[in-house]
Amino acid sequence: MKNTALTEVHKSMGGRMVPFAGFNMPVEFEGIKKEHRTVREKLGVFDVSHMGEFEVSGPNAKAFLQRISSNDVNTLVDGKVQYNCMPNDKGGIVDDFLVYRFAEDKYWLVVNAANIEKDWEWCKKQAEAFDLTVGNELKNLSDQLSLLAVQGPYARKAMQKLTDENIMDMEFYTVKTLKFAGVDDVVLSTTGYTGAGGCEIYMKNADAKTIYNAVLDAGKEFGIKPIGLGARDTLRLEMKMCLYGNDIDDTTSPIEAGLGWATKFVDGNDFIMRDYHEKLKTEKPDKMLKAFVMNEKGIPRQHYPVYNEDGEEIGEVTSGTMSPMMNNGIGLAYLKRGYWKSGTKIWIGIRKKRLEAEVVKPPIFKDQKPEVK
Repeated sequence: MKNTALTEVHKSMGGRMVPFAGFNMPVEFEGIKKEHRTVREKLGVFDVSHMGEFEVSGPNAKAFLQRISSNDVNTLVDGKVQYNCMPNDKGGIVDDFLVYRFAEDKYWLVVNAANIEKDWEWCKKQAEAFDLTVGNELKNLSDQLSLLAVQGPYARKAMQKLTDENIMDMEFYTVKTLKFAGVDDVVLSTTGYTGAGGCEIYMKNADAKTIYNAVLDAGKEFGIKPIGLGARDTLRLEMKMCLYGNDIDDTTSPIEAGLGWATKFVDGNDFIMRDYHEKLKTEKPDKMLKAFVMNEKGIPRQHYPVYNEDGEEIGEVTSGTMSPMMNNGIGLAYLKRGYWKSGTKIWIGIRKKRLEAEVVKPPIFKDQKPEVK
């Protein structure tokens, strides 16, 4: 099992460590519910160094990315970030990931921890057609970099103290390379997997402890806390952000997952199996990923069946939890056509009971505090 550069720090801070995607990671420090509320109301810092980073460069970099990405990479300019899906050759998704554009001929792909090896092999296979050489134009930086996600309404205000560059005015989904906490060549972006605002900080492993301590010190006046992966999951679920392996996988189309907004059928975007996904969008899929809220007391979990009023099975839960902000059961489920409209009543099979729930328009939690500037 792999450790991050901060594993021993997490242990010394009382983090409860668990195996996750081949890494020894903190799932919680003071409790998931408390950590969740800290991020929604103040700010918290996640060690997400288990994520993967690939660098793609050279004159064929953009053409390669356009082929493996469902979104339109041609719309990116320097300093912009884009959410994407990586279609496979069977109509599903290899992974969902972020594309960072640093220059016309230099990009990063940020991929999910559990999929690093699978994504890397897929990218290497596709790169052959674009004359991208592994180790030159295509590099796996995953083992060299550490990554912190500082999330919450006070996140950027606190992090501004650690750099002379203006990060307060950075637009959503943008990136800068800057000096941060006295360390050169740090990459800072504004994306996030919580819906709470904030930023991500990429650094060399050797600088991780220095920057982590600086982040905690800068955020102290705003109530910063270390946050585990447990709260990361509940936070993303309140926003209906997909988790690979639960809500999307090798068998699901981005169209079925409600990710049509990141699947662009425009001229010049000839991504893998485009015709299949375009037909699915035109004709509408048989199932669609939808968010729901429980109307009765109960906590939905992955693989729980979903029924209609007549007791017919119409879907399956992919993710579910008790929302710490709403104090109510919430979840995502693939539902058959005809049950997608907001307000539609559905029933979740929980412990031999069928409990009423209701399809809702995302985000599930809608009272997020805006970023403080």
